[in-house]
Amino acid sequence: QVQVVESGGGSVQAGGSLSLTCVASPRYDSVRVRNYCLAWFRQVPGQEREGVAAIDNVRRTTYADSVKGRFAISRDNTKNTLYLQMNSLKPEDTAIYYCAADRVNWGLLRRYQYWGRGTQVTVSS
Repeated sequence: QVQVVESGGGSVQAGGSLSLTCVASPRYDSVRVRNYCLAWFRQVPGQEREGVAAIDNVRRTTYADSVKGRFAISRDNTKNTLYLQMNSLKPEDTAIYYCAADRVNWGLLRRYQYWGRGTQVTVSS
């Protein structure tokens, strides 16, 4: 029902900032992205994918403890776009960041139906 594509990854030094963007494109005219829950996950090779931040269709948000106070998730329903502003980045934030969407589920568990291919974020010390 929805295709998601991430962008905005890159390399930054510790303490710096990066902003990620995810565009969610409906496959059919009847699909309304504004009704979907959206989230950011990240994964380090060899480790499980973990939830970073999520926002539901009424803009309720939740964050992993490791990023609270440093990351901010937001959405622009007029552009079908999800954002993740990452500040005070640490080397341990280095990972591939994935965007996810689901019509029903939300939160930081991997129950989302639609996933992007990911964008690399590298934080050097």
